[in-house]
Amino acid sequence: MAGDTRPVPVPTPATRPFWDGAKAGELRLQRCGDCAEHVFYPRGGCPSCGSPRLEWTTASGRARLSSYVINHVPAPGFADEVPYVIAIVELDEGPRMVTNLVNVPPDPRALPLDLRLEVVFEPRGDQALPLFQPVREAGS
Repeated sequence: MAGDTRPVPVPTPATRPFWDGAKAGELRLQRCGDCAEHVFYPRGGCPSCGSPRLEWTTASGRARLSSYVINHVPAPGFADEVPYVIAIVELDEGPRMVTNLVNVPPDPRALPLDLRLEVVFEPRGDQALPLFQPVREAGS
């Protein structure tokens, strides 16, 4: 988008594999090498068992809508995008993440809890953001 003023993620050493995955069209999570729990947000130790043996893996990209808010207040760089849906999604692998929903009306009637979702990636500067949309039915 020409003149795009929206913020661009700045990877850190701990988050670089996540953002590299997003640029490659993959949702990457850490997984504990000891207890096998999936972990999100990126960190240095497993929150379930304390193990430092976290490895990166590609997630399914599927989730369920856990909670949401429809934002009507313009934020810097997003003035033309209101209203929009800010959501907490529960990934099929277990962790929850905060994201935005796209390709769905910002209307509670279109946003039942447990709605099945799939990840899509939006280019943003030299990065890509994982966003979620309702799962598309076969043939649609």
